[in-house]
Amino acid sequence: MNRLTKKRVASVLAVVGVLAVAAAAYGYFSTTGSGTATATVGSSSALTIHGTVSGSLYPGSASTVTFTVDNPSSGKQRVGSISLEKITPDVSHSTCSTTTTGANPDFTMAEVAVNKVYGPGAGQSVTPTGSLTMNETGVSQDACQGATLTLTLKSN
Repeated sequence: MNRLTKKRVASVLAVVGVLAVAAAAYGYFSTTGSGTATATVGSSSALTIHGTVSGSLYPGSASTVTFTVDNPSSGKQRVGSISLEKITPDVSHSTCSTTTTGANPDFTMAEVAVNKVYGPGAGQSVTPTGSLTMNETGVSQDACQGATLTLTLKSN
């Protein structure tokens, strides 16, 4: 009988030992803490606006201008409006008058309200379109015949 009791006591001690080790392995203290982290905010990149004029211009006529936007940034960027900043004729038509402001401008294009956000990528279509007008100025515009005009566009 003594032997049976020693086995039981040994078994109970073994189980208690295993449970004690298990409890120690899963034990922890709870506490609070604090720390810091850093993050970097990206920067905007200049958008490139491309315009295509649908046809030839003549004094007193207008042509549709369609636009695309290239966004080289990694993030989304907004185009508020597109406007005509200036027009430059090719070198062989340097006497072509291309004023875009003042009381009697040679060319006009009303500001185009876009108000759209563009994600990263090139050649993204812009709506709405613009309208470039070669105004009838009341003076000879012969110096512009056959000219290739470069429109400088800007957005905000």
